[in-house]
Amino acid sequence: MGSHMDPTRDDDLTAHSEHFSKMTPGLIVLIDLDRFEEYTMEKGLNPYVPNSVTGELTRLVEDFAIKYRGVVVYGLDYGRGTEEALIEIPFGCEEVGSVVKDLENLKNRVNSYGVGVTIVVVYDYVSGKPASNRREAYHATPGRRRAVKILKDLKKKGGNILRVEC
Repeated sequence: MGSHMDPTRDDDLTAHSEHFSKMTPGLIVLIDLDRFEEYTMEKGLNPYVPNSVTGELTRLVEDFAIKYRGVVVYGLDYGRGTEEALIEIPFGCEEVGSVVKDLENLKNRVNSYGVGVTIVVVYDYVSGKPASNRREAYHATPGRRRAVKILKDLKKKGGNILRVEC
């Protein structure tokens, strides 16, 4: 017997592992432009191509995700420009101060275009896997559902705020 492994048994032990998402503690970051449809109509912008705001948000979200080894679960849109994004940062709590500082800078940058942005940061379990659609992105885990609920409540009160719940 010894330490020799049996590949057929190993396959049985790991065959179903891809069906169980491995959740780790981390940060869920939800970013959503406020009343952006109104802004595009007011400025006469085409909502189907990137403009100065959505193009900039695409770049900012991408840079943010890369810096913190985060996963853009949903929303990064090179074709149309980014209006909303959900990013998960596994084990991101150690860096929460830096994350919040960078998100404040992102918010200020978006605000400089005359557009509001609501950002929610929640500490919870993250999967670190991109979602195939908006529903999965926003409702697949309890942490994401909580972040979405906080975001909706903040937007009802006018938005343009960064809320951290860690």
